Amino acid sequence: MNRFEVVCEIEPPTRPDIRHVRHQIGVLAPVAHSFLIPDNHIGRATVSSIAVAHEVAAMGGRSIACLNSRDRNLLGFQRDMLTAAAYGVEEFLFVHGDKPTAGDRTGELNVRMMIAEARAMGERPGFRPPRIGVAAGLRRVPSWKRAADFVFAQMSFSVDGLLRWRDSAGLDVPVYAGVLVLSSAAMARRLAATIPDIDIPADLVDRVEADRRAGVDAACEQVAALRDSGAFDGVHLVTVSRYREVALLLESMLAAPPLSGGTPGGMSPA
Repeated sequence: MNRFEVVCEIEPPTRPDIRHVRHQIGVLAPVAHSFLIPDNHIGRATVSSIAVAHEVAAMGGRSIACLNSRDRNLLGFQRDMLTAAAYGVEEFLFVHGDKPTAGDRTGELNVRMMIAEARAMGERPGFRPPRIGVAAGLRRVPSWKRAADFVFAQMSFSVDGLLRWRDSAGLDVPVYAGVLVLSSAAMARRLAATIPDIDIPADLVDRVEADRRAGVDAACEQVAALRDSGAFDGVHLVTVSRYREVALLLESMLAAPPLSGGTPGGMSPA
C-alpha cells in the first residue's frame, strides 16, 4: 500500500469570482494531497472545473478535474480535453452527472465513451496520456470501469461497509473511499431523499442536530479509521462548508501514526 492520500473536494464558484476557491485551497493545503474540482455539481452552473484545476496548480497544488457526460456532446468534450492539455491539466474524474436543475442532459455521451475518446486524444501529437478515474457504487464494478487508472467509491458513513465492498471488489487500481461531512440534520434528510442507497445512521443525525460539530468529528474519525485499515489508497473527502473545522482537526489526527503500523500520508499538496 502506498501513502494514504486525502483528496479534498473544492466547492466551485457559481459566480465569476474565484477568491473563495483560493481560500479553500489555502485552508485545506495542510491535509490535502490533491483537490477534486466538481463539474456543475448538483445540476448548477459553476466555473469550469478545468479553469479551477489550473488555479490549483498555480497555487502549487495537485488537482483532479471532474467532467460529467450530462452536459457534453462529443465536440464539447474534445474542446474541454484540448483546453485541459493547453493548461497542463492531466488528471480527471469522469462521471455521469447529477440531474440538472433546469433543461435536459445532452444524452450524446456516457462515461465509457469519454474514457475511450480521452485515451485516443492522449495518443495525439502534443497531448500527454491523461490519468482517468471513475466513480463506483458499493456493488459489483463493471469490467470497463476496471480499466480506469483509479476509482472513487461512493460516499458512505459505514467504515465496515466500505471495507466489505473493498474486499469483494477485487480492484487492482488505487481506490479512494468517499467520506462526507454531514453539516446538518436537514442535509441528512435531503441526502436520504435523493440517494436511495445511502445509509445515514440515525444516531449520527441526532448528534448533528444537537451539535453541528458532530458531523466534522465523525468524518475525521472515519478518515483516520480508513487510513488505519490499510484497505484504501486514500479518501475522497467532501467537507462542504466545514472545511476550516475539518482542516484543523484532521491535521492533528493524521499526524499520529496509523494503528496498523503503516506510513501516514504527507501533509502538503503533492
